[in-house]
Amino acid sequence: MILVSASPLSIALTALAAVAYVWPAMRVRRLGPLATRFWVGVAWVAHGGALAVGFFDLPARFGFAPALSVTAWLIATSYAVESQIFPQLPARWALSAIGAAAVVLALAFPGAVLPHTASVWLPLHLAMGVSCYGLFGVAVVHAWFMTRAEARIRLGADTHSGLPLLSLERLTYRFVSAGFVLLSATLLVGYGFGDVVYGHTHAWRWDHKTLFSVLSWLTFAVLLVGRSFFGWRGKRAVAVLYTGAVFLFLAYVGSRFVMEVVLGRAA
Repeated sequence: MILVSASPLSIALTALAAVAYVWPAMRVRRLGPLATRFWVGVAWVAHGGALAVGFFDLPARFGFAPALSVTAWLIATSYAVESQIFPQLPARWALSAIGAAAVVLALAFPGAVLPHTASVWLPLHLAMGVSCYGLFGVAVVHAWFMTRAEARIRLGADTHSGLPLLSLERLTYRFVSAGFVLLSATLLVGYGFGDVVYGHTHAWRWDHKTLFSVLSWLTFAVLLVGRSFFGWRGKRAVAVLYTGAVFLFLAYVGSRFVMEVVLGRAA
């Protein structure tokens, strides 16, 4: 934990984001829709500001907690856009709780200092990887919406999803497809240009992160092939999506958590 390295601005933005995420959830029965949107908007802006300040702080750091924080912010961004079109989308409070936890965690665990041998292309490579997390994270959230809606339909209840089931399904696998393309590009860059991106001492190597990344890529490839050629839908497709998401989570966030927190090592 390296909380003492955070700047006062980063601490202030993190605190504001956490409070703004939690406050409307605690006052859910007393705040109207406009006040709720205001607080969620403040949380989103403050969260983004905390991420920006953290990325520009020197020395540059990155790790499992900033990756989770960026992922949560990207999911919140997607949800905010869609909720303007479909205001009955569920899980607002769950996502607020995740956002509050992620932004505080990133302040407490800012990650390891990036290698001085890294090139100017490293931030782009990290951005591509984190964007994969965001796209697949959004896909997982939509898959959860879809599973919940299917269960309520079977019970004969109103889905309260704000989206038709087929629209949810299309959105889910569009995010999967986009994430798969970006994940493929990220792996290709890491494999083909690892020594350029990370420096000669941090080039591509077969470790836990690489293994889980390749397993996630294979799982998502199987999912897309299964849907395209064998018509996979429903529980089978969602189960494969969740499996690929777990592999991807373990690839960077899981391995870095073990390295930074459990083992207390920087690399």
